[in-house]
Amino acid sequence: MGESRDTLVSLNGIDLGHGERVVLPGLHLGLRRGERVALLGPSGAGKSTLLGALRRQLGDSAAWCPQQHGLVPQLAVHHNIYMGRLAEHSALANLWNLVRPLAGPWREVAELCDALGLDGLMRRPVAQLSGGQRQRVAIARALYQQRALFLGDEPVASVDPHQALRLLALIDQRHATSVIALHQRELALSHFDRVWGLRDGRLVIDAPARELGLADLDDLYPDADGQTGAATSRGRP
Repeated sequence: MGESRDTLVSLNGIDLGHGERVVLPGLHLGLRRGERVALLGPSGAGKSTLLGALRRQLGDSAAWCPQQHGLVPQLAVHHNIYMGRLAEHSALANLWNLVRPLAGPWREVAELCDALGLDGLMRRPVAQLSGGQRQRVAIARALYQQRALFLGDEPVASVDPHQALRLLALIDQRHATSVIALHQRELALSHFDRVWGLRDGRLVIDAPARELGLADLDDLYPDADGQTGAATSRGRP
């Protein structure tokens, strides 16, 4: 009963894909409350597909930070972050906020920008920002949603390792549960509780991070000659 109560998502033999194209056939996995999960795998392995399925199952309980940021380049940093909670305000208030930012949301967004190193940029159009700054704006918008879970599709891909650690720590402060796709294998082992590893349309790793080493994660990716290693499934029956 305890395990069932703590399970937020359970996928039992589900085919995931796009339309008639199945990317991850017969997938089995479970996400439990309080877990911080690193999602690894080469490009095209199905990480975005899996995150999309989790979003559908979790609905409004999950904050979302997409890989391509999903920002409006012409709008200022403040307005892009504010969009994380558009539904909480009336259409009139949202229109007014475009012209004269609402005082309460302005203070809340300013606090996030300060924490994310975006202070002084709130009025600047996103189009004028660097790639790393845009990524931090996308994270700020997800954090501003103030939801129980955080789902991120490579949210720290455009920042240096030190910055990545700061951003992940900030996410952890606000979200007890998270699933984050990334390619930094050292971060997956040092910062997360659990690792899901995808390769060739299969979940080949589903295990606590403490039970894994870099060699286990290296096997998810093609080697220098373009050949995959002979991985064995971890944490699977």
